[in-house]
This record gives sequence, C-alpha cells and structure tokens, in this order.
Amino acid sequence: MNELRKVLVSKAELESKVRELGAIISRDYEGKELVLIGILKGAAVFMSDLMREITFPVAVDYMSVSSYGSSATTSGVITIKQDIDTDIRGKHVLLVEDLIDTGLTLQHLKQLFALREAASVRICTILSKPSRRVADIPIDYSGIDIPDEFVVGYGLDYAEQYRNLPEVWIVETDGGH
Repeated sequence: MNELRKVLVSKAELESKVRELGAIISRDYEGKELVLIGILKGAAVFMSDLMREITFPVAVDYMSVSSYGSSATTSGVITIKQDIDTDIRGKHVLLVEDLIDTGLTLQHLKQLFALREAASVRICTILSKPSRRVADIPIDYSGIDIPDEFVVGYGLDYAEQYRNLPEVWIVETDGGH
C-alpha cells in the first residue's frame, strides 16, 4: 500500500517560490519573444501557475517525453512522445519542468532546441534533486532543492495518482522508498 508520509513543501512555499520565479523571469525576458515549453504531464500545474506570474505576453506549448520506460529509474534514452507545434526559430525558449533529477532529459532537450535554432534555451524547475544530478547542466531558474525522496503532488505522480495535491508530499511506496 502507498502511504503519504509527510508534507515536504507546503502550498504557501510553492506559491511564494512561483511568484519569485515569475518576477525574475519577467525581468530577464522583458521585451523578448518568450515561449514556455512545459514537459508533460508533471509540469502542467507549475507552468499554469508560473505563466500567470509573468508580466508580459508569452507563447505556451507542451511536449511529452519519456526517459523511464517501464521502470522507476531513468534509462538514459529520451523518447519524444508528443512534440511542440510552435516554431521556435529565433525565439527564447524556457523549458518548464516539475522536478529535475538526473538532468539527462533536460540536457537532451536543451541540445534539441538549440539545433532548432532557438535564440536561447534556458531551464526552469520548481523542484530539484541536486544529489541525483548526472548531467552537468545549469538550471537557470531553480525553485526548491529537495532530498532524494519519492515525492508526489503539485503535478508529480505515483502511478498517475496524487498530481492534484496542492503541496508536495513524501510518499512511502510498495518498494519501501
């Protein structure tokens, strides 16, 4: 049985960090053509909140990628399941993610969008697990560093459940983690 163990990041902490990130992004990209690209499904909640904190018009698109296959650990192979519709040539791209773990997926996507001739490609995440990082990739807009725990809520799931929780919880899974 899966059990929610404890709240790791409160709703108030998330809201505060999203406001802070939105203000910094608004300052950094003022006067530029910005495209937010959310990585589905997890980033949908964060991206919805983040875009409302940005003080100028932005384009929005989503993509779905997989690096896990059927296991709980990354395979290192990135598969694009749903690509963006937006032509990003000459535009500034901000990849929006819920949680950066190893960084391999974002490293791949950053290279992909550079090849597609984006004016710039930066990364924004609400949660980061620096202890799990494998790829040497800068996180341009990093929200909250968390320990190496299995977490759900605020878009993050376990078997497609718990995404709707307004805070981030540590969950005890059948595997004991």
